Amino acid sequence: MPNTMNNDPRRSSAARPTARSARPAGKRFADNRRTPAAGVQSYRPSSYSSGRPAASAHRRTSQRQGGIPVGGIIGAVVALVAIALIVCYIVPAVRGMFVDDTPAVEAGQEVRLTIPEGASGDAIAQLMAEHHVIDNPKDYYAAVTAAGAETSIKPGEYLLYTGQDPAEVVERLVAGPNAGTSLVIQEGLTVAQTAARVEETYGISADEFLEQAKASNYVDDYPFLEGAYNDSLEGYLYPKTYSISDPTADSVIRALLDQFVTETASLDLDAGPAGLSAQQVITVASLVERETAVDDERPTVASVIYNRLDIDMPLQIDAAIVYARGGGSDPVTYDDLEIDSPYNVYKNYGLTPGPICSPSLSSIQAALAPDDTDYLYYVASAAGDGTHRFTDDYAEFEQFSQEYGESLQ
Repeated sequence: MPNTMNNDPRRSSAARPTARSARPAGKRFADNRRTPAAGVQSYRPSSYSSGRPAASAHRRTSQRQGGIPVGGIIGAVVALVAIALIVCYIVPAVRGMFVDDTPAVEAGQEVRLTIPEGASGDAIAQLMAEHHVIDNPKDYYAAVTAAGAETSIKPGEYLLYTGQDPAEVVERLVAGPNAGTSLVIQEGLTVAQTAARVEETYGISADEFLEQAKASNYVDDYPFLEGAYNDSLEGYLYPKTYSISDPTADSVIRALLDQFVTETASLDLDAGPAGLSAQQVITVASLVERETAVDDERPTVASVIYNRLDIDMPLQIDAAIVYARGGGSDPVTYDDLEIDSPYNVYKNYGLTPGPICSPSLSSIQAALAPDDTDYLYYVASAAGDGTHRFTDDYAEFEQFSQEYGESLQ
């Protein structure tokens, strides 16, 4: 599979559509993007036998002849030891079961805490107890159950108070982070668009952000950035909603890179189809991300990309042309197809040299596990519902294109 650009005209054939005669593998449709976007332990008192006799009916009395019997001395010593053990060990242990010796924390003190992405209920309950927001985890669980909020707790940074009412705490956790302004990074944003969003949200200059957003600044901590094209973080600033205290360009970038690591932890990015590297997998995922907003279609779109690569056919993806020209929402023109750029996949063969945006997890999964198809083309459905029609036949592709064009009139 080629992964470099090749303009060799000998590669073209009559059966292969040209940049001017054939439309791309997928048309780019203006802004159809999505916004990303204890158990209770019971116990019973020991049962009592109400009719137990005070002593045996056949008690044997001992005969004493002056002085204290040796058996009496031993018994007294044993009794004293038993009493000492009870006083020193058993009483404190039993008391500890019912009495909390932890120094009381004054209620109403401000607490800032962060609930990590994917934190379990137990982890959240422990976090609340450690900060004395809700000291008893059982009270936290009860409030969550009462609110039906088992799956509604949002990660992020919160401003809470010690001794706060459990119902109020759960209500706050469902509403979302309140310790800072939320930074929303949508799927499919470029590094430049992310920089603009950071400036919008936190007031950090986009230029400052872009100056910091170099792979070489982070490769020591994030080895997957080694060899990133053009020293760019394109593709790795994971789309999510963030709440970052004391944000700087560096702390924001690290938060986004950390989230990329978290989201892809269960994936083997080095196991790309046809031997693609991890960075090439992210590149394919970014193309898929920009070509469809429908999750179910992404493995099929990925199959078209791989099928074209397999037969050395230009990808002809409009989203890559938009990236090459520097963005914008205007339709791709024939002049755009002449842009001199390694991202011009009408003129060049193979993948783009790097990602064109930050893909979602579903797009990364599609790039790793594409559908098994023979499709070489797809066109937006004339139904206008964001879906596409796929085919391996160029004549049918032309028909689909005409029907889509007529639907816009």
